[in-house]
Amino acid sequence: MSALNLDILGPALVAGLLILATHVPLGTIVLNRGIIFIDIALAQVAALGVVFGNLVLGATTGWAVQLSAVGAAVGCSLLLTWTDKRFPAIQEAIIGVLYIVAAALQIVLLSYSPNGSEYLKQLLVGQILWVSQLQLIVLGLLSAVALVLWAVRDLVRERILFYGIFAVMITASVQIVGVLLVFASLIVPALATLHAPRRWRLMVAFNIGTAGYLIGLVLSAVLDISTGAAIVCSLVLVALLSAIAISRLSDEPLAIPGHHGEGHGHDHSGHDHSGHGAVSHAPGAPVGGAAN
Repeated sequence: MSALNLDILGPALVAGLLILATHVPLGTIVLNRGIIFIDIALAQVAALGVVFGNLVLGATTGWAVQLSAVGAAVGCSLLLTWTDKRFPAIQEAIIGVLYIVAAALQIVLLSYSPNGSEYLKQLLVGQILWVSQLQLIVLGLLSAVALVLWAVRDLVRERILFYGIFAVMITASVQIVGVLLVFASLIVPALATLHAPRRWRLMVAFNIGTAGYLIGLVLSAVLDISTGAAIVCSLVLVALLSAIAISRLSDEPLAIPGHHGEGHGHDHSGHDHSGHGAVSHAPGAPVGGAAN
């Protein structure tokens, strides 16, 4: 089928796999800490940085836009690190406020552009089909560094490092797949695998994400629809079916991540990279994915 051009779909799938490689473990930590909207808020702030670089600084490509985006995301992550220590009880509300402010400022800036509506759509759903070789190389290098740090450091306890890695990876991915798919890649696979055995949770989540990206890419090519939106819908559908299957196999009630608080660290002796150590449970509450 001519629509299934591997020269276009191949690099897009590679980009999706690289994004999932870091977003799945980061998303698991985010979900278990109860700061669900941090990813979409940072993605929106990074997108605001891109808009600022393009429209205010006058840069269209290159390092100026990248520095503007990274600077915005890192600045936001530093602010969230500070609020996380000072106001942990309302951290999620603060994240929500940052998101709507960033979105509003983005719309204000784009109102001065004759192509503002199209640019806003691009920021939301991305242009994964047109990912360049240079973008793949940069994304691959950043992903490798992030995965090494995730493996050797405790990102649940080291909040500054966590927010820093999070900001950089969100900035890199949002320019390829857009705000909506960044959020979906972080949260949907992690949410679908709450019932999965702890040692298999990340692998199952990655496979769910891979299936969602693959199905979405094929559907977008065959039906000639928005690729980013198709992947988001496919990812959610695959995750829903997988969550039902996992729940029936595990015979466990739905595990709800604990609310964010100061006691969300995990035991270094186990160094649990699945993020389960970051969950606080009420007495007698079932622990999702505890049975291996």
